Amino acid sequence: MTPPVFVADVGNALLKMAAECNATHLFMLTDSNTLRCCMPTLQLQHGEKEVTLLSIEAGEHNKGLSTAVTLWQQLIAHGATRSSMLVNLGGGVVCDMGGFVATTFKRGMPFVNIPTTLLAMVDAATGGKNGINFEGLKNEIGTFANARATLLHTRWLTTLSDEEMLSGYGEMLKHALLADERHWADVLLMDATTAKHHAAYMEPVIARSLQVKTDIVAQDPHEKGLRKVLNLGHTTAHALESLLMQRPTSSFLLPHGHAVAHGLVAALYMSCVLCGFPIDKMRKTVAHIRQCYGRPPITCDDYDALFDIIQHDKKNWNNQPAFVLLEDIGSARTDVAVDKQLFCEALDFVREG
Repeated sequence: MTPPVFVADVGNALLKMAAECNATHLFMLTDSNTLRCCMPTLQLQHGEKEVTLLSIEAGEHNKGLSTAVTLWQQLIAHGATRSSMLVNLGGGVVCDMGGFVATTFKRGMPFVNIPTTLLAMVDAATGGKNGINFEGLKNEIGTFANARATLLHTRWLTTLSDEEMLSGYGEMLKHALLADERHWADVLLMDATTAKHHAAYMEPVIARSLQVKTDIVAQDPHEKGLRKVLNLGHTTAHALESLLMQRPTSSFLLPHGHAVAHGLVAALYMSCVLCGFPIDKMRKTVAHIRQCYGRPPITCDDYDALFDIIQHDKKNWNNQPAFVLLEDIGSARTDVAVDKQLFCEALDFVREG
């Protein structure tokens, strides 16, 4: 895995990478947001290189098979080959979708990630996981394959809403809980909604969060053991996201990092019950999460559906829901079996405290 790098001139760095890979045809994948906010500032002086723009509508609801099919069709129509390169300019949906499309097209074409959101910078664009949602389940279809490069440009964070910044911050909170008490304390003091205006501050904070993830991924790239700890908070988070995606009468979708933050609250409650996680650290973290994210839009009537969804989770073990829980900050346990009663208690705690 090539470590992500911060660059001041994204266009120049991208062309250097294309030259190193002998790619003569670049396909730029954007969504409707990055096409408007980021693409005009890319300043891609491509010279003799052919550049074809591909764009999808922004939003998690477009991260599905029909969009992937459309992109494959467009790649074929524009003469893409395994010597072409797909450049994913966008947030988590674009990086996940683009990586999946690239790794399945003609059994694999090289791709580069240029994340434009905090969530993508600290999580989705790095680590080699690519995927799409399927049958109402989050990231149900996917591949393991690393981008040839991940180029970070923090000035694009100024284009994000507070909600989008908080979405990335949810993953940073997860990394902090997996790291150590100093990083955890530093992240709790961070104001994610104002930090986007301070590139000099954001680069080292993002770099530290990324280091937590890349150190783990380097030891276990295909999630056979240690890498499972990066799913802290995600079993509940993906269930919340899937539940809301399945509601035909609701257009409300919970941003991924917000769902992760709520999932961390559930995980911390279960960690106290099953693993002896210190209650004072749980209360401090949960109070901060509630201040930032409020509470998820669910009721006790949703518990059965949420438990049914986690039965399909990829991380389950021996047909039992398996969670990542914490014994302490920086000390995680994987494959912890949780029964329905405790899961529902955790959801009560997420909703009511």
